[in-house]
Amino acid sequence: MRPSDDELSRALHDPPDPPLHPLPQAVADLLCALAAPPRLAAHLRAVHDVARQLVTWAEGHCAGLAVDREAVLFGAATHDIGKVVHPAELSGPGSLHEEAGRELLVAHGIAPELARFAATHAMWTDPGVTLEDLLVSTADKVWKNKRVPALEDLVVARLTEATGRPRWEEFLAFDELLEDLGAGADHRLAYQASFTTTRPAP
Repeated sequence: MRPSDDELSRALHDPPDPPLHPLPQAVADLLCALAAPPRLAAHLRAVHDVARQLVTWAEGHCAGLAVDREAVLFGAATHDIGKVVHPAELSGPGSLHEEAGRELLVAHGIAPELARFAATHAMWTDPGVTLEDLLVSTADKVWKNKRVPALEDLVVARLTEATGRPRWEEFLAFDELLEDLGAGADHRLAYQASFTTTRPAP
């Protein structure tokens, strides 16, 4: 049985415990227009919430850090939107959703510099990767308490460059943040799992 729009609406708007920030309204509207699977909406909301905490910490930790907060939040909120096109990747591995997501966003009028996150969130070693890309990628890992040292090292390098503090100091500060964020993973995973992977009925 296909879920109703009510389940998608709950994933987008209901306050879970512990609370998660809602997605940007434009993203929520797009997910509704696409009849996105409720579990995808719940996942995007969880990663977006973690990205908000990451970028807020980064701004407070390093006042001189040049980071586009809104780009990070939009990127986290849409990074897996290509799974509307490739729903099997909601419950199994695959990377087809990455380029499909970028194309889907551009087709719906999203600027390429924002749509890119759908394609770049798993490509943090590519040349030209930005701090915004790295933060979206980190949020997409740490929301479920997955630690990727190579990715984290890239973020630490950017922090060290921006602050001028010793690398070990930046490493310890960032590691403490990720430990704190990872502590909420079980709640986020349970929240995501409470929604179906099936798209709402038309």
